[in-house]
Amino acid sequence: MATDTAPATAGASNHLRRNVGMIGLLWASETSIIGSGWLKGAERALVTAGPAAIIAWGIGSVAIIILALVHAELGGMFPVAGGSARFAHYAFGGAAGASFGWFAWLQAASVAPIEVEATLSYTGHYSFAANWTTSTGTLHGWGYLVAVIAMAIFVAVNFIGIRALAQVSNAITWWKIAVPLATILIVAVTHFHASNFSAGEGFMPHGIEGVFGAVSGSGIIFSLLGFEQAIQLGGESSNPKKDIPRATIYSILIGAAVYILLQVFFIGAIPAANIPHMWSDLNFPGISGPWAGLTTLVGLGWLAKVLFFDAVVSPFGTGVIYTTATSRYSIAMEKNGYWPRGTGKLNGAGIPWVGLLLSFIIGCACFINYSNWNNFVGFITSASVLMYAGAPLAFGVFRTKLPDWERPFRLFGGVWMAPLAFVVANLVIFWSGWSTLEGLGIAIVLGYLVIVVTQVFRLNSNPLILDLRAASWLPIYLLGMGAICWASDFGPGHSFLFKTAPLHYWWSDILAVTVFSLAIYYWAQAVALPVDKLRSAIETTSVAELPAH
Repeated sequence: MATDTAPATAGASNHLRRNVGMIGLLWASETSIIGSGWLKGAERALVTAGPAAIIAWGIGSVAIIILALVHAELGGMFPVAGGSARFAHYAFGGAAGASFGWFAWLQAASVAPIEVEATLSYTGHYSFAANWTTSTGTLHGWGYLVAVIAMAIFVAVNFIGIRALAQVSNAITWWKIAVPLATILIVAVTHFHASNFSAGEGFMPHGIEGVFGAVSGSGIIFSLLGFEQAIQLGGESSNPKKDIPRATIYSILIGAAVYILLQVFFIGAIPAANIPHMWSDLNFPGISGPWAGLTTLVGLGWLAKVLFFDAVVSPFGTGVIYTTATSRYSIAMEKNGYWPRGTGKLNGAGIPWVGLLLSFIIGCACFINYSNWNNFVGFITSASVLMYAGAPLAFGVFRTKLPDWERPFRLFGGVWMAPLAFVVANLVIFWSGWSTLEGLGIAIVLGYLVIVVTQVFRLNSNPLILDLRAASWLPIYLLGMGAICWASDFGPGHSFLFKTAPLHYWWSDILAVTVFSLAIYYWAQAVALPVDKLRSAIETTSVAELPAH
């Protein structure tokens, strides 16, 4: 069958170098997945859902795997820098593309600062850093300055070049996987009590609502984010058509397995004397960090010291790679005409230095509004999954209108997997809760202002055709998700107008989000760009980056 990929163009202005192999892509995704989430996620999920947190991890893992499979096909089709910021642009034109591109950039820029906060919350164990954070892990005093310095280090490391960065990332990721697995093995052999799963308030103290709330709000989805990093480095992959899909899928399978095991053995290792009557009261007084606190309580002080060291290494690796991703999204935002000319500019070594500086500035700004890891998790989760939601919509369009385009990985059952992935993404967004969506809404408006200013003052010569009909579903989608959340137990509607929320039962929530999501999905498919405009969108923004056969 003839393929439809575009050949590389001589003299292209893009000078990213294709020298990242399969392991480099895999570990770029894996080091993003195994970050601060493993140090904090198990404890936060247990506090939120009780031992039923295991179910929450299962739900979260399935949700992210479904989304990863969709992204794997798209990443193989379009191996370009910042791919997740471009799929919606190809399928629905400038208005939708600008929106999902902003969602992608926003979530990537937010991850590095939360990794810094996770590291500093563990440093309270040391006397010299005792005043950097409060007892709840909130940045305090000199902690803000240290956080800014850490962000600067993330940016500086990215200036060493992508090949050297991949080698550093590979070494860090081996360590990051080895430490959790060693912790699981040691705890499993020395301290495991099956009775813990029915202790305290019981297995599911807060019902199914607590389980769903844990999926988004306690760091489960946040912990599993990052599989798309292989896609964002698509413009630098040496064998993108084969390596990007494999790295995407393998990374999430490894990450999900590690996190589920960590949750099981975290619950099983808690000494009976330290199990509170209410799981929400779980804490380890005087010890920074849940896993370090737990290993100290059970007499594994030497392992706690290793974990304190890992509290620096794991978030560092994730912060560095997300800083990399943010700068690649900046390339996509400029090429698509959303941001001013120069925001995706490369230096002589092929490094997007302007994008790196932007990631530093926004990362530091995040410390002002979100100075606590726990408060930041929900925002990043929603922004990330909102970005992911654009991929299933584009997937459906490409399957229908580009049937002969080369697909190194073809997702089985894509016709029904794509709408399922869109429903799953929206459920995760919904479970984040109203306060999180409210903050995300403000960030979305600010992003639109940047795009509008760019167009009004002609700050980018690349033509941006809005294609409003192709994006006619977008405002209804964003407002509708907010309205459903507002009217549910996850929002304030029941206290504002009603004694009980109109969507009071957990099944009514899921049904409402599912029906609404499917309506939006098929609406988007019906109004997507026609084939000629779709091909034009691809050719004008990325033809020079696509590899030759």
